Amino acid sequence: MTDEREPRTRERLASELRSVGVGEGDSILLHSSMRSLGWVCGGPVAVVLALLDAVGPKGTIVVPSQTPDNRDPACWTHRSVPPEWWPTIREHLPAFDPHASPCREMGLIAETVRTWPGASRSGHPQTSFAAVGARAGEITAVHDLTSELGEASPLAALEAIEGRSLLLGVGYDRCTAFHLAEYRLFNPPPRMQACVIMTSAGRRWTTYQGLALDPRDFVDLGHDFERSTDLVCTGRVGAAEARLLPIREAVSYAQAWLFRNRTSRPLL
Repeated sequence: MTDEREPRTRERLASELRSVGVGEGDSILLHSSMRSLGWVCGGPVAVVLALLDAVGPKGTIVVPSQTPDNRDPACWTHRSVPPEWWPTIREHLPAFDPHASPCREMGLIAETVRTWPGASRSGHPQTSFAAVGARAGEITAVHDLTSELGEASPLAALEAIEGRSLLLGVGYDRCTAFHLAEYRLFNPPPRMQACVIMTSAGRRWTTYQGLALDPRDFVDLGHDFERSTDLVCTGRVGAAEARLLPIREAVSYAQAWLFRNRTSRPLL
């Protein structure tokens, strides 16, 4: 049994990641909670170093680096501000910059990957991904504005290279890969999005047509995938429960599961 009185170190976390199934050369899509790991010597930097140790020089770590602030404040769901502030925010909200725009809402580990030396980041102003490692540039190279989490996004790139998703101290509700199945199976109603981008003419608001995606049943979907297959590796990393699953197989299972289980209930 792990002695929880001992500090968690880079070396110990790397060993635990390997015991969960993270291997040399893996491309890992990470969803994580720093707090769930317990006290780590070196904090999120040590966690990223441990992840890079586990995947080795030919591996890659990918994180969602989304920027939910980059939309009309009237549509914010992650925080609220007084409506009388909205005009000022609309006028002064900085344009998305893949090098500078933070992703703190995605957690400390994601923000650490985003700012890691040599990290790459996809160019989507709202649903970007950041990556570090051997295939970081390849994975983040394509991210069309209207393909937030779809075929022309890093999710599809990860599927194509047989990447795996690691849920580190978080549940299946955070499993972004399942959204790729929604794009393929359904025709969700469109959802108009607005964000601030930088153009040759300067800062400006732009609108685009996204999709009304719906993660409400992802927890049930994920647990059914885990129970019905032998494809999910589970274990402990630090104090956190960890799940490692293959993206391609998870998306395929999700397509069939969503077809069977979703009805005409409205999307979010």
